[in-house]
Parts: sequence; C-alpha cells; structure tokens
Amino acid sequence: MVHIVKGHDDMPQASGTQAVDRALALLKIAGRAGAKGVSLTGLIQQTGLGKPTVRRLMLALMRSGLIEQDTESRLYYLGEESYVLGTQATARHGLLEVAADAVVRLARRSGDTAFVNMRRGASAVCLHREEGAFPIRTHALTAGAQHPLGVGAGSLAILAALPDAEVETVLADNASQLATDFPEITPEVLRREVATSRARGFALNPGRVVPGSWGVGVALRRADGTVVGGLSLAAIESRMQPPRDAELAAILHHEAREIETRLARRLTHAPSEEETT
Repeated sequence: MVHIVKGHDDMPQASGTQAVDRALALLKIAGRAGAKGVSLTGLIQQTGLGKPTVRRLMLALMRSGLIEQDTESRLYYLGEESYVLGTQATARHGLLEVAADAVVRLARRSGDTAFVNMRRGASAVCLHREEGAFPIRTHALTAGAQHPLGVGAGSLAILAALPDAEVETVLADNASQLATDFPEITPEVLRREVATSRARGFALNPGRVVPGSWGVGVALRRADGTVVGGLSLAAIESRMQPPRDAELAAILHHEAREIETRLARRLTHAPSEEETT
C-alpha cells in the first residue's frame, strides 16, 4: 500500500512538489496492478487521497499518455507513453533481456530453480524464474513477486551490497511491512545477515521465507558500482548444505560477472537522443 498523509488534501492549491509526488504514487499503483487494472476506488483506498484529487491527477496522467482508462470497465492502466519511456530506459534498466540466458544456464547446470531479481527502491522484484531438472521443487518466488530487500537470497544479496547508510534507510522504509508480513525477519536479523553475507561472499536464505526452501544469491552491479539486482538459486534444504552452497555461489558469481559486463557494454553503446531522432 502507498499511503499518503492527507493533511488538507482537497484544498485547491497544493504545492507543485506535493502534486508531483501524488501523481507518481498513482502511476506506480497502476503499474503494480498490471493487466488487472485498478479502479478509482482502489486508488483512493491505497493512497488515502480524496476522490476529487485522485480524479484530477489521473486526468492529468491520461492527458500525458502515461495512464489510460478502459471505456467499459473504467479501470485504469499504464498508457502508451509509459511503454515508450520503458523502452527508452532499457539500455540502463533492461536487466531481464541481458540476464535471461544466464538464468537458463544456472538452472540447467545446478538442476535447481534460478531467479533474477531487480531492485525497485526498498524492494526486489522477481523478473524471471527458471526451473531446473531436479524433481523436488521448492515453493519459492514467482515472476512478478515483490519482497522487501533482505527477504529471500537474491534480495538479501542486493541489500548486503548497499552502503551501510543505505541499508539503514531501506530497513527503516520496510520496518512496517516486515513487522506485518515477515515478523520473524526483523531489522536486527537483517543487519546480522548483511554482515554475514558480506563476510561469506554470498547471501544464504536458510528457509526464512518458506520453510524447507533454501537459497543462495549474489548481487548484480552496473558499471558505476550501483546495485541493479541479484541472481539466486533455490532448492530444498539438503541441496544447500556446505560445500555445495559455496559451489553454487561460485557459478552465480561467474554468471553475475558476465551479466555486469553486458550491462556495461550495453550502456556504453546506447544511442544518444540525437542519434535516434
């Protein structure tokens, strides 16, 4: 839920920054709704804004092409301009296109389930899941699932790769959701896991999210050192014990280096605006 403190929500004059923040919050909600769409009522409930404000901001987003509304259902969806902006961001943020073949190789080589996650603020989103050949599967992430950073092996690897100050910001941002959805994964637990992951060289999830489903993960970085996502493998507990956990981490690191090289090359060769006009 994206909750915005109302204050004097329906006052006719809101600050420019406040209006932008509210419009972006609405845009993100529509994006998370995906193909299901989101109703006006749903937007009001998720933001705490008044109906006139939500309608006004959604109309502005529709005029820009970032949002569209189905004429029959009246549900809101991301618009054509959102798609265009997304394609223009692919050179920097198109992680799935760059990492998809690596995820397939990881699943084939390990026999376990492989994932690639992308960082999204204080959360990690699963972009792709590839099943391995081992007959016993774990009930781990599915594509599109979003967890607070630190929840799950790939997500924990992302958190551990961040600077200490940013780790604390993330933990503060996620404190409420952790307490509600993952009460056993407290900020204190995550601080210990971050330290352990850094010392070990990879993240290990010992069944904290789903009992019996263990995972190992490593972070993915852009050329400038910022963290873009994570790679991970999940399996039943018996397949994640030493020394196999470190062996899996080694092949994750190998694929991570390949992906990072491609990301750097792709960004370097991305056409400029002048070249595309």
